[in-house]
Amino acid sequence: MDVSKVKIFKTQIAIPVPKGGSGHGAEPQQLLMSSAVACYTMTLAYMLDRSKLPVSGFYMDTVGSVSTGDQLGIVHYPHVVLSEKATNEDVAKAEELIWLADEQCHIGQLLIKAGVPVKAEGKVSVDLGDEATKQYIDPHGLNW
Repeated sequence: MDVSKVKIFKTQIAIPVPKGGSGHGAEPQQLLMSSAVACYTMTLAYMLDRSKLPVSGFYMDTVGSVSTGDQLGIVHYPHVVLSEKATNEDVAKAEELIWLADEQCHIGQLLIKAGVPVKAEGKVSVDLGDEATKQYIDPHGLNW
């Protein structure tokens, strides 16, 4: 194998403070949730692209929770914004893809088989010139 072509992923990991660690870095559950988010996001983005829908924006929030007993739960909140030329059929197709991506994401399905609740609660809207991107970026404190 030509190691010059290997892509390297670097991150700090840590044992959580309640378990005696430093807490300075990503905890294993955070890494697992990140994998689920990445898988779902890429799956939905691929499906939207292949469907040739008039997508003008795609925003993603995910909430991961750890309850008593270290039970993990993940809820994806995708928001697909279609351009003003979108039809009712385009909106229905985008809504279908939000749920289909949840079923097709391999990481999410592995987690579900392991007893982790994973679900998607997305929405689709049509951009009517109301600056959908700004409406997402400003409340989330992101720099544009």
